[in-house]
Amino acid sequence: EVQLQASGGGLVQAGGSLTLSCTASGFTFDDYGVGWFRQAPRKERECIYFISNTGTVTWYADSVGGRFTISSDNAEDTVYLQMNHLKPEDTAVYYCAAAEIVTTCPPPPENMDYWGKGTLVTVSS
Repeated sequence: EVQLQASGGGLVQAGGSLTLSCTASGFTFDDYGVGWFRQAPRKERECIYFISNTGTVTWYADSVGGRFTISSDNAEDTVYLQMNHLKPEDTAVYYCAAAEIVTTCPPPPENMDYWGKGTLVTVSS
């Protein structure tokens, strides 16, 4: 069974850090690019970070640049999102998603083939 498992969300104070993990089962990240998306209340789901299957292409949104970092461990089929200097506006449900073929970067949500269940990140002021 193909699955993505995202974890690591929680409650943190502004300025704090969290690390999200996304682990694949039933397929391998060797063949798929991985994106981290988030959806805040009353807002659309947006891609904030993307890494290609080879790790040679990465993209991030301006809103997280300098604070968030993506990394991958393809041997473990796990992608991490290290989030530092968190702000209240980072509060959202975070999702990881995988796509075999990406035609634009950042990929829109409809481009993604598999989604993990969201993990809630709450940043208090």
